Amino acid sequence: MLLFFILGLFVHFVFFGSIFDIYFTSPLVHGMTPQFTPLPPPAKRLVLFVADGLRADTLYELDENGNSRAPFIRNIIMHEGSWGLSHTRVPTESRPGHVALIAGFYEDVSAVAKGWKENPVEFDSLINESKYTWSWGSPDILTMFAKGAYGDHVFTYTYDADSEDFGAHDVTKLDTWVFDKVKEFFHAARNNQSLFSKLNEEKIVFFLHLLGIDTNGHAHRPSSREYKDNIKLVDAGIKEMVSILEHFYGNDGKTAFIFTSDHGMTDWGSHGAGHPSETLTPFVTWGAGIKYPQKVSAQKFDDAFLKEWRLESWKRQDIHQADIAPLMASLIGVPFPLNSVGILPVDYLNNTDLFKAESMFTNAIQILEQFKVKMTQKKEVTLPFLFIPFKLLPESKQLNIVRKARSYIKQRKYDEAKPSHLLSCSCIAIGVFVAFFLLLQGCPWTYYIYCLLPVPIWYAVLREFQVIQDFVTLLLTVPPSYFVGYLLVFILGIEILVLSFFYRHMLTAGLLAFAGWPFITQLWTRAKSISLSWIFFSLLLAVFPLMPVVGRKPDIFLVMGAGLLVLLLSLCVLTSLIKRKDSFINEELLLHLFQMLSIVLSMCVTYSTHSSLRKKQGLPLLNQIISWLILAFSLVLPLLSPTSLFERLFSILLSLMSTYILLSTGYEALFPLVLSCLMFVWIQAEQETLQQRGISCKQKVTSVRFTCSTDITQFRQLYLDDVRRAFFLVFFLVTAFFGTGNIASVNSFDLASVYCFLTVFSPFMMGALMMWKILIPFVLVMCAFEAVQLTTQLSSKSLFLMVLVISDIMALHFFFLVKDYGSWLDIGTSISHYVIVMSMTIVLVFLNGLAHLLTTKKLRFCGKPKSHLI
Repeated sequence: MLLFFILGLFVHFVFFGSIFDIYFTSPLVHGMTPQFTPLPPPAKRLVLFVADGLRADTLYELDENGNSRAPFIRNIIMHEGSWGLSHTRVPTESRPGHVALIAGFYEDVSAVAKGWKENPVEFDSLINESKYTWSWGSPDILTMFAKGAYGDHVFTYTYDADSEDFGAHDVTKLDTWVFDKVKEFFHAARNNQSLFSKLNEEKIVFFLHLLGIDTNGHAHRPSSREYKDNIKLVDAGIKEMVSILEHFYGNDGKTAFIFTSDHGMTDWGSHGAGHPSETLTPFVTWGAGIKYPQKVSAQKFDDAFLKEWRLESWKRQDIHQADIAPLMASLIGVPFPLNSVGILPVDYLNNTDLFKAESMFTNAIQILEQFKVKMTQKKEVTLPFLFIPFKLLPESKQLNIVRKARSYIKQRKYDEAKPSHLLSCSCIAIGVFVAFFLLLQGCPWTYYIYCLLPVPIWYAVLREFQVIQDFVTLLLTVPPSYFVGYLLVFILGIEILVLSFFYRHMLTAGLLAFAGWPFITQLWTRAKSISLSWIFFSLLLAVFPLMPVVGRKPDIFLVMGAGLLVLLLSLCVLTSLIKRKDSFINEELLLHLFQMLSIVLSMCVTYSTHSSLRKKQGLPLLNQIISWLILAFSLVLPLLSPTSLFERLFSILLSLMSTYILLSTGYEALFPLVLSCLMFVWIQAEQETLQQRGISCKQKVTSVRFTCSTDITQFRQLYLDDVRRAFFLVFFLVTAFFGTGNIASVNSFDLASVYCFLTVFSPFMMGALMMWKILIPFVLVMCAFEAVQLTTQLSSKSLFLMVLVISDIMALHFFFLVKDYGSWLDIGTSISHYVIVMSMTIVLVFLNGLAHLLTTKKLRFCGKPKSHLI
């Protein structure tokens, strides 16, 4: 009897233990190959703030006075980064929440045997993959990730476990301890060469675990004053931490920040279950590689949170908690955690399509690796006839999907990584129908081109449906009256540009309208000196289209006057630079004086040549040699100047003016000078208007430098005001075309312009010199716009698209104005107008490349060491 009792007891123990063996075995697998994106990451370092136990609604909502409890975080949402809700999973406890955040997988059920306090199975994490990680906070959380990390690259700083006292008088000390230790850490790093060297490595992580909010929530409930005041303290602390980090790294723009929570909390101060107050946590990210805020008019969420939080105008992007791990890995370029099941939220990334596609591909391969290892393990312990592979993803299909995805990325067809065949099939069907219809009509082959060409164009347009949708959403955010007014002004501006091809004085009307621009914006109230300068030079430039066509009334004294004004301006700039700099490099001073000498030589050669030809003594050989030397050096000298914005642009102006004076016969010598002055004012005005929109500009115009490498992560999203910037560019280019004559008509060319270079008739050489004279104002405008793009963080690609739209609208006008009757002059002029507008985009690409070369390329004096004292 006793034997049966013992046997029965043993059986019951076996069955009791079996549930843990069957249901609570770890699903984690090992043996995968690390996967990382093979492209340079946007950030060198990542800072992760985790406010333990923070509810999303308590952070985002406004208090009873209409103020935010976290003004710094709210400012990030509105002006610097992206935000949304992070959806957690049960159990909503600290350990599984942090594992999901940092390792990318949800709860390992085998941890039930440890009371959710520790994971019995080793796992990979972002901290393990990092070059170095420094963390501060609770010993319950930090030691968990340090324990499984290989090597000695993870450094933890924790307070005593006894400090986590729910009955303590002030538990915010848990958070102030973290902030104080971080401040001491970075202060000490400046005097510790070894630590300083590690901190300047790439792929490093700073992890700040803030437990005070969770402790206050348990002790006093989330609705308490203590809980809400703790949020204010954390917000202020994060603001200070960001400032310390940015100062330590010299505002290099290579730090990515993430602020979130591991779980929320119920109204009665508990967590662990699946109530929305526990599973909805805040997620805010900003810095290197993160998109800027996106303003929208409508959002696709069923809840009423956006209205309650008064954030309905800022695009909300929700994610799953495990998705944060691959996002962090992508930002700093470390391998995705091996056990992660998170899906990279690419909508948060501000990077190239290639980077996004490569990151998504890496993410997919990393998850597929787990599937393959799991399948292999299962296959090894299962009889062959009992093993049933997953039908939807056999090995052949795996290889096919991977091969296709890699092929699409190589072909730069990034959107095809998940192709939709409906659109392509529809376009093919339409194309076949159109071709069949034309065949029945017996139409010539050219009709097939005209009718079928729109099909692939519309296919390309409809593939960018999301972009179109975002653009429409952006337009809906604009008040109707403002939008209608803006549209009318835009249409009027286009018509003025079209009419300027026929009547030059229409440019005067446009420039007079430009002069009133500061009065309809806040520019007049915020920057009066810039506004007055803009008005003055706009009115001054408006005089030129009223002047007679170049060559009709030559005046050598106006050319000399232009040269004297340039010299006077050069002396003023030289004096200003000497005063502004602590020391002026000899090379820079020598270069500046040499360019001034070029202006003087140009004036002397022009006057001497004019006198010699008037006396019928021909072109002096010395004058001809000097002219060609000045022309040759004019393209090289700017490349020797410093790359600071103001100095490089002024150096370009001096060099091009020395050539332009040689090619001038009258008042047109003043035109590039006045145009350049207006361009300098434009650069400053644009940065001022951008700051009025609340977009942070990290540098003043005087401290901005041109750089060869473009950091796409610094580009911002487009605003309606960028359409105005594109229109300004087109208008200034047209002014450069017709400001001193109508170049669409051959009879406006004056051969006397090239007499300083040659007098013997040579149509190709003379034509080339005349073309360079025409292009000089264009180059000045494009160099200025290169600076505008840099200071306003505007993408060149976006610019070209907007200019293309404007030029195409103008081209439609001229398409219907082409004449096939009348004089040869009328017919030729109508054709030339259409050709000029259609080729504007092509010319713009060439000019943009030339401007980029002139502004960013830096040559060194032979035998001189590199030195910068700016």
